Amino acid sequence: MEHLRLNHSPLVRGWFADLKPEEISGGVLRIRAVNAAQERYLDRHCRLAFAEAAQASTGRLVSVAFETAEPEGDGAADGLLFGDDGLTLNPDYNFDNFVTGPCNRLGHAAALAVAKDPGRAYNPFFVHGPVGLGKTHLLQAVCRAVRDQRADARCLYISCETFINHFMEAVEQGALHQFRYRYRHVDVLVIDDIQFLAERERSQEEFFHTFNTLHQSQRQVILSADCSPRDIPRLEERLVSRFNSGLVALLDRPCFETRMAIVQKKARIRCIEVPEDVVRLIAARFEANIRDLEGALTTLDALAQTNGGRITSALATEAFGAGSAKPIKVPTILEAVARRFNVRVSDLQSKNRSKAVTLPRHVSMYLARSLTNCSLEEIGGYFGGRDHTTVLHASRSIGRSIESDRQLQATLDELASEVKNAAH
Repeated sequence: MEHLRLNHSPLVRGWFADLKPEEISGGVLRIRAVNAAQERYLDRHCRLAFAEAAQASTGRLVSVAFETAEPEGDGAADGLLFGDDGLTLNPDYNFDNFVTGPCNRLGHAAALAVAKDPGRAYNPFFVHGPVGLGKTHLLQAVCRAVRDQRADARCLYISCETFINHFMEAVEQGALHQFRYRYRHVDVLVIDDIQFLAERERSQEEFFHTFNTLHQSQRQVILSADCSPRDIPRLEERLVSRFNSGLVALLDRPCFETRMAIVQKKARIRCIEVPEDVVRLIAARFEANIRDLEGALTTLDALAQTNGGRITSALATEAFGAGSAKPIKVPTILEAVARRFNVRVSDLQSKNRSKAVTLPRHVSMYLARSLTNCSLEEIGGYFGGRDHTTVLHASRSIGRSIESDRQLQATLDELASEVKNAAH
């Protein structure tokens, strides 16, 4: 394990401590995992690394084989979860490892409810947000929880691209009956990146009927996308309506405190010791998504292995710099916009819906979304406690307007420059 941590740290998981060496027989070291998911992860990603570590530790030319303590019959449900072109579940993507905050609290709570009572709690469950914010983590956590509660549950977890490819193959081979049986006789259908269904008229038609069949029989449908159903371009209105009929949850960018908690959680999963000040530095420097935080942690761990094996503040500063620029505050944006449009800050925070106030209010929300680390919920709090959906709508409205309004684009550029200068 020490050899793995020093030489293959990105592969290391906290549950490695539960692995048990069984025996060395015929030049093979047999290692027992707790469950089938762990065995799959080890077999697909860690075989060579474990063989190298075993040879270094024993001084013998041995190979490794992984086994599971689960009963042999327990894999019956895995055919749909993991095999037959289904996406592989990551052992780390469970509810225990999901860090909650203002940015994702609704989505997390809804996912828990769906996992507890699939088909009845929220059906369909639609989760959306930019890349790298935890959509796939939540989807896989639901699949794993359902499987843990019901070993016989038929869960199909696939990408939208796989659904489209399967449908096209079925049409070409005259096998639509088999295709429909496969997709319409599951207990839980989970499709990632459903936005790729847009512009696929025949695939949309087929999915429409598949959705109706599952929904009417109280089978759970879970979907993810990079935007809300209404914002998926060229998606049929009847599908938009059905997607919106359940719970639609947004995963927003995590705030600073949530990012710190994520870094600490990821470090524990990988068995990496990270000082508090380094956690703060990573959380401050990498704001866009969770994958950036993971990448920074991996970089630091790799550097530490070549510099004494410890992650320190000095090492983090050398890798990422002394710290980010002074953060931009929403009140600074409000003051700059109020001056430019000749309105009062209190007007921007009021319920006044006149055009003279609505445009600068939307501009303020757009800039706050673009220039600060605040979540939609936090930004809404600066505008009289408005809902996060209002902030998202305002931001997207301005984003569409600047595509054809050069004057507005110039105004936004000037305001952004003014706000950044005021922050220094």
